[in-house]
Amino acid sequence: MSESTQLAGKHVLLGLSGGIACYKSAELVRLLIKAGATVQVMMSEAAEAFITPVTMQALSNQPVLMSQWDAREPNNMAHINATRRADVMLVAPASADFIAKLVQGRADDLLSLTALARPAERCPLLVAPAMNREMWAHPATQRNIAQLRADGAVVLGPGNGDQACGEIGDGRMLEAAELRDELIAFFQPKLLAGKQLLITAGPTFEPIDPVRGLTNRSSGKMGFAIARAAAEAGAEVTLVAGPVHLATPRGVRRVDVQTALQMYDAVLPRAAAHDVFIATAAVADWRPAQINEHKIKKDGSSASASAAPSFELTENPDILAAVAALADRPFCVGFAAESRDLLKHAREKLLRKGVPLIVGNLGPATFGRDDNALLLVDAQGQRELLHNDKLSLARELIREIATRLHDKP
Repeated sequence: MSESTQLAGKHVLLGLSGGIACYKSAELVRLLIKAGATVQVMMSEAAEAFITPVTMQALSNQPVLMSQWDAREPNNMAHINATRRADVMLVAPASADFIAKLVQGRADDLLSLTALARPAERCPLLVAPAMNREMWAHPATQRNIAQLRADGAVVLGPGNGDQACGEIGDGRMLEAAELRDELIAFFQPKLLAGKQLLITAGPTFEPIDPVRGLTNRSSGKMGFAIARAAAEAGAEVTLVAGPVHLATPRGVRRVDVQTALQMYDAVLPRAAAHDVFIATAAVADWRPAQINEHKIKKDGSSASASAAPSFELTENPDILAAVAALADRPFCVGFAAESRDLLKHAREKLLRKGVPLIVGNLGPATFGRDDNALLLVDAQGQRELLHNDKLSLARELIREIATRLHDKP
């Protein structure tokens, strides 16, 4: 699924209450539309002090709704019509005052009136809090947030960091891209709700000396995409990541490691507590038997200046096979990154590891890229997931795993 279709067919009612974070809402409108959504903006009077309706209308290409007395609606009922057309109502920013209004059921302006009048079963309410850290931490706000969740609203954030007042802490509205991704995730089917997934991703790095090591070209992008897709599907996800420079998907617990031994030590104690283990990481098969204490120098200091250094290798533990051999093993999914004879090697790995599913791909064709093609291999046969972006493939794989979990006796 391309970036421009992830929210295709969705109509978002975007509400803005008063707060400096309104500037982020302009970018949010742009990103939602770029993802395929249509956006109707509704602003409180306080929001107009921070950003103009003209800006929001220009970005959304829709008239901005501002007053419950706006006669442009044929029946003069914008608070009814707006939510009947919407797939979701997202309030971003949601100030402390507006959150209090929602909890109390107040309806003294168009935005609060609309939130109260929406058909909750067809138009869910998402709120992105935005306020000073002390306001966020105040017991009254925390009581209101708890009640808001109990009433069925979804609270997105807040984030942590620099605030407009100069203070630092919780209370920032999430960034526009984060809110877009949260909305995309919200619409994903919750096929793995209540399940716990353990995923490995990226390469490992096996040091030779303090500055050099053995590694591979894996970027970790496929594993991170699977972690995101699993979290979108409602799972609790733990991601054990080798040395990669990728942002952690929201809602995913991350454990960083470098070597294969460290990955083994991170995975094995956790594995039995999970429903699914997905071994996406390209783990080094071998490591130096000994690590040189100092950098191996090419400076003529060796007995033979022209001789290349040599070192003994020892085999790394097989993480996937070890998890598959546990008495209370999770459902195990292995990855096979091959350079040729993909089906042959994937099937051999399926039998050798003793797992129900191997996902094969051609490593040189995918390392570092944002797209891929996958081959699913099990005891019954094989099925190809056609070339696509890695997140779309990850969602397909998660659907496949969810089906297999459902069918498992």
